[in-house]
Amino acid sequence: MDILRMAVSATQRGKLIAAGYTSLSSLSSISPPVLARDLQIPESEASEILKAASQSVRLDNSNGCHAIIAGAQTAWDMLNEEDTSRCITTSCADLDNILGGGINCKEVTEIGGVPGIGKTQLGIQLAVNVQRPADYGGLGGKAIYIDTEGSFMVERALQIAEACVEDMLEYRGFLRKNFEPCHVSMQPKDFLANIFYFRICSYTEQLAVVNYLDKFISDHKDVKLVIIDSVTFHFRQDFDDMALRTRLLSGMALKLIKLAKKNSLAVVLLNQATTKYSNGSFHLSLALGDSWSHACTNRVILYWNGNERYAYLDKSPSLPSASAPYSVTPKGIRDATSSCKRIKMM
Repeated sequence: MDILRMAVSATQRGKLIAAGYTSLSSLSSISPPVLARDLQIPESEASEILKAASQSVRLDNSNGCHAIIAGAQTAWDMLNEEDTSRCITTSCADLDNILGGGINCKEVTEIGGVPGIGKTQLGIQLAVNVQRPADYGGLGGKAIYIDTEGSFMVERALQIAEACVEDMLEYRGFLRKNFEPCHVSMQPKDFLANIFYFRICSYTEQLAVVNYLDKFISDHKDVKLVIIDSVTFHFRQDFDDMALRTRLLSGMALKLIKLAKKNSLAVVLLNQATTKYSNGSFHLSLALGDSWSHACTNRVILYWNGNERYAYLDKSPSLPSASAPYSVTPKGIRDATSSCKRIKMM
C-alpha cells in the first residue's frame, strides 16, 4: 500500500508527493513538526496524516506478511526466468545485438543522448514494436508513453506503424515458399490504439502518474512497455532543493524497478545529455548526476560519430560494453547505412 491509498484528502496527498513523501516508509520516522514544516500545514493536521499512515502500515502488514515470505525464489528459478524472458526489438540488428536481443522485460533501461540524436524516435519505435507478435520480435502487448516535453508526435507514430505493418508483410512473405498473398491482422490504426499516452506538465504530475501506474497496469494487464520521455525534463527546471530532488528521484526509481519486475514488463527512461568535466577535459554524460546512474539496470548512450549515429551500452549486469551504429529513417529506427546523414525527421 502506498501514499495513493492512504485515507487522506487529495490536497494532502498532493502536498505529500510534492514534498517527496511518495511511500509509507518515507513517513515512518517523521515527527509531526517536521512534516508540518515540509508540507506547510498546521502541526495538528500533520499528526492526523501520520496517524492515517500508521493505520495503513498496520493494515498492509496484516494482509501482506505471508505474501512477502512466499515471494522467495531460488537462483535456479531466476536463471530459468532469464532464459525464457523475451525482448522488444529496436528494428536495428546491430543495436539489438549489443542489447542481448533487444530491450529486456523486468528491467529498467535508460537511453540518453544529445538533442536530435533520435531518443524520441527510438521511444516511439519501441512503443510500436512491443505490439508485434512474438514471431515478429515483439511481445504482443501494449505501451504506456509518458511525455514530459511534448515531443511525442502522433503523425510520426503513424508513419512508424505503417512501416511496421510493411515489415511484417515482407517478413511473412519471405517465409512462405509458395509466395501466396499473405495477410497481417494488425493495421496501423491498431498500433496507435494500443499506445496509452500521458502528457505531463510538472514533476508532481510525473510522480503522481508513476504512482498510478501500478493500478493502471492491473486494469490493463497486456501493457508490456512503459516509456518516460524524458525522465529528466521537470527535474532540471527550477529545482533548487537538491536533497529533495534526490529523494524524489530515488523513490520514483524504486517504484519503476518494482513495477517492471512485478508485471514482467520493460521500462525505458529517455534522458537528456550534459557535459561533465573530469581529468582535464569535458565529455558527454547523462543528466541527473552519478547517483541516478545506479537507478537503472541498463544504460545506453546515443551519440554522433561524424555523420553517423551510434549507441553505446555503458552499463549492463550481464553484457559487455559495446557500440553499434543505427540510423533514423522515414520508416523509423533501422540498420545504419553509409549514406546516413543528420536529417531532421518530423
